[in-house]
Amino acid sequence: MDGFREDEMRKYCAVLACALMGTLGGPLAPIAHAADFSQISSKDAVSALRTTLDKGAEAAMANLGKPDGFLNNPQARIPLPAPLEKAKGGLKMLGMGDQLGALEVSMNRAAEAAVPQAKTLLKKAIQNMSVADAKSVLSGGDTAVTDFFRRQTETDLTALFLPIVKSKTAEVGAARQYQALADKAAATGLFKPEDLNLEQHVTKKAMDALFQGIAAQEQAIRANPAATGAAILKKVFQQ
Repeated sequence: MDGFREDEMRKYCAVLACALMGTLGGPLAPIAHAADFSQISSKDAVSALRTTLDKGAEAAMANLGKPDGFLNNPQARIPLPAPLEKAKGGLKMLGMGDQLGALEVSMNRAAEAAVPQAKTLLKKAIQNMSVADAKSVLSGGDTAVTDFFRRQTETDLTALFLPIVKSKTAEVGAARQYQALADKAAATGLFKPEDLNLEQHVTKKAMDALFQGIAAQEQAIRANPAATGAAILKKVFQQ
């Protein structure tokens, strides 16, 4: 990959500066849940949360942390940073389609490599959960377990994912060239630096996909705990 030539860089900046800012989708919204968990023991509450998280994380990481786990998944595939995505049509007309394709593949490959590393942090987070947390999380909504663990682990996951993402994207010349151009574009004041930073963009989208996958599993567990084959989940959630 030759990357962008100097003349392409100037054209790129011109097209990028004309692109409109966009907003990408966020995590799933919680759904209200009417079950009464007041009679559940503290031991059972913590056990159910641990099992729910384990099952959700295992399923999400199995789906995402494999070749094409992001690229071939419409719900998880990571698009180019919003301003670049807006400018993609114009950039392709300038002959930059191959560079853009390589960049997008590298972003999604980086996410595939990063996601499996989350398991240890997620398991560690539950060890720090108090009994009060466990009870409130159980009754907090259909994605309350997922939401709680995201709040507990997001900072550490960002620190864990960023170097992996940086290493993987750095292997592609187009990614290095893009970030150099993005830094120049951000310096114009027309864009927010965080909207152009490739590594932060990939890291956030990877975490969104991971926790959306866990949330989907949590919703399924709460809706049909018997289907999981786990006695503790049936005892706690089947009310």
